[in-house]
Amino acid sequence: MNEAYLPTLLQMRLLVGFLGERAQSAWWSTAFYEASSKLFLEPVFSKTSRLAQYHGVLEAARRLHDEHLSVGSYHLFRLPEEVEQDLHALMQGRVGEDLANKLPKSKDAALDALKLLGLASSKSSEGPTAVGSIENLACADVLNVIAATYLSAFTQNAKSYPYLVG
Repeated sequence: MNEAYLPTLLQMRLLVGFLGERAQSAWWSTAFYEASSKLFLEPVFSKTSRLAQYHGVLEAARRLHDEHLSVGSYHLFRLPEEVEQDLHALMQGRVGEDLANKLPKSKDAALDALKLLGLASSKSSEGPTAVGSIENLACADVLNVIAATYLSAFTQNAKSYPYLVG
């Protein structure tokens, strides 16, 4: 399988993770991407604080999505194990470091970055939203629809959970 889609997927996870935190849209109550989080993460995770931030947000987002979606469906924060492992490895490397360092510091900047990943326009939807099949995860069209669905939800103060069927 072509793995060129993985950096886009990781960037989308970081952006949606940032936007979902309590300081931006409050989909989950974490504050891992606030400046103050480094004060408590770095003493404990001195060499991996960036990875700890990522996994903290990942788990919070995963739990919220799992509460609203049926068992067996996939979503941005719960993907097949091979993809999860690839994303973890990517986050540990140079690509993850670059993406984390370029993570926007404001909600508007993050929305603009998410807009670049999505379609120009997308129907707004609230709640669970089927966007395709997990076999098509690597397709640019599927990634565009996922990004556009989140963008629409964040800009309209609605919660949407795009998912892929297995």
